[in-house]
Amino acid sequence: MDNRPIGFFDSGLGGLTCIPHMMRDLPEEKIIYFGDTARTPYGSKAANTIRNFSMEIADFLVKSGVKMIVIACNTVSATCVEDLRRKFPQIPILGIIDPAAKAVADSCKDGSRVGIIGTKVTINSGAYKKAIQAHNPKLEIFETACPAFVPLIEEGIIENDIMDLTIQYYMDDFIRDNDIDTVVLGCTHYPWIQKNIERIYPDLHIINPSSIIVDTIHEILQKRDMAAEASSFENIFYASDLSENFVNMIDSIFEGEDEDARVKFLNFDLEQGE
Repeated sequence: MDNRPIGFFDSGLGGLTCIPHMMRDLPEEKIIYFGDTARTPYGSKAANTIRNFSMEIADFLVKSGVKMIVIACNTVSATCVEDLRRKFPQIPILGIIDPAAKAVADSCKDGSRVGIIGTKVTINSGAYKKAIQAHNPKLEIFETACPAFVPLIEEGIIENDIMDLTIQYYMDDFIRDNDIDTVVLGCTHYPWIQKNIERIYPDLHIINPSSIIVDTIHEILQKRDMAAEASSFENIFYASDLSENFVNMIDSIFEGEDEDARVKFLNFDLEQGE
């Protein structure tokens, strides 16, 4: 038994799409979440910059007493998960790409044509293709970057023609030219536009890594005998910048959830330590 909280972090609000699944499936586990909203998006930044930001956040979470770190960000997972594991060997660190890759391999038939959509950094890394084909080399993997999605989502521009046209701009030719039958949402922001994608491309099979990672978290906790039991710790959610758009987006994530699942963010400046 280990009642310490689990640390989650993301470049912004995208990682929050994992949290309702976590609260429903592992209700005894408590959370410290950090969203680096002051420096989002990470997806177009240099790898070394992403690495430095991630080290700062992981250090903050470790000093906050977490028992495990979940990188709820595909860009960070594609860039520096191994660097973080070497820097903080005392706790398990889980990236979001490997659990998703296994789920893709398990749920797709041999010969399936799988499209990965994500940030420039995630797509350029080839991390998804490598991870998926390690589990099943018989899948055909295609990738495309959709850099405008995250800024639009962070601005709350979702249920309107601008987002639909942007989706079609990036995905129409990609899906048609490669005969895609399955799409992986390779960024934790993208579940916000999953309904848009399903409406525009109703025949696609869509895989959402944000809902998959909880199973791997549970496996790690059980294997290491680290599961919580009746912890009195209160969930804590931090953001490096509490913009009006960010605050407005929070409720949409937890729409339909119990009142106890709602979250309130605290502002925390990593550089100032407050």
